[in-house]
Amino acid sequence: IERMSNVTEFILLGLTQDPGLQTLLFAVLLIISLLTLAGNLLISVTVFTSPALGSPMYFFLSYLSMIDGFCSSSIAPKLLFDLVSGKNTISFSGCMTQVFAEHFFAGAEIVLLVVMAYDRYVAICKPLHYMTVMSRPVCALLVGTAGALGFLHGGIQIVFMVQLPFCGPNVIDHFMCDLIPLLELACSDTHTLGPLISANSGSLCLLAFLMLVAPCVVTLHSLRTQSSEGRRKALSTCASHVTVVVLFFVPCSFLYLRPTASFPTDKAVAVFCTIVTPMLNPLIYTLRNAEVKNVTKKLWGQIMKTDDE
Repeated sequence: IERMSNVTEFILLGLTQDPGLQTLLFAVLLIISLLTLAGNLLISVTVFTSPALGSPMYFFLSYLSMIDGFCSSSIAPKLLFDLVSGKNTISFSGCMTQVFAEHFFAGAEIVLLVVMAYDRYVAICKPLHYMTVMSRPVCALLVGTAGALGFLHGGIQIVFMVQLPFCGPNVIDHFMCDLIPLLELACSDTHTLGPLISANSGSLCLLAFLMLVAPCVVTLHSLRTQSSEGRRKALSTCASHVTVVVLFFVPCSFLYLRPTASFPTDKAVAVFCTIVTPMLNPLIYTLRNAEVKNVTKKLWGQIMKTDDE
């Protein structure tokens, strides 16, 4: 890396240069970050400690919550520190680590969302074979596969990025290190490498979205043969999943399924994708699921009772 680059650190311009707005953003983003960590931690702990939530759907949900918590934690602390301290520098290795973490967790989440869509398809369309097809070893293997593919996706991005020479400008007009802002700083021709790097993320988004749509369409089509109560429960579950998918893939597609160039709205979309969406996911799944709400209330009641004693 050192032979390819004279740059040892980058300067992040952040979300805004207005001190008043920086203070407001710090307060808002701090609250969102704390809610994200608390919400996702609560779901993970609830699922892992409650026998009533032992089905594969909740098993996957607990790992989705963990990924969301880690994804937010890889971006939010640095952003909050920069907003309050005004020290907007990040080392070259720190920048590459942030790029890897961002794409590792995003890639793992994309694969896990596909797995969750397949889980709902089997549960609704093949209920008699559900526990056989989605056994615990199979679920563990699928979660492991999501992690491995996420690691591969993040690794490919880093392999591409470390080949780029950074020998001059080191100011990134963003609040975090990401592919397109870094490509614009490279002092070499990126007309070939740029599309390859974007295609790695863009193709993953598009392929996963198509793989998500297929089981959802088949599942909704099969609901015609279900009872009215069965249709209601299945639609509620599918609606939660589709909402999460839309919140994740619309920003992802905007950022990566396009030519390698920065747009003024990139920062706002990136904030939504990396900080706001991880907070919304646990709310979407729990508010529409009576079983999770009841178990969470019981767990919270036990915690409060313990504190009182």
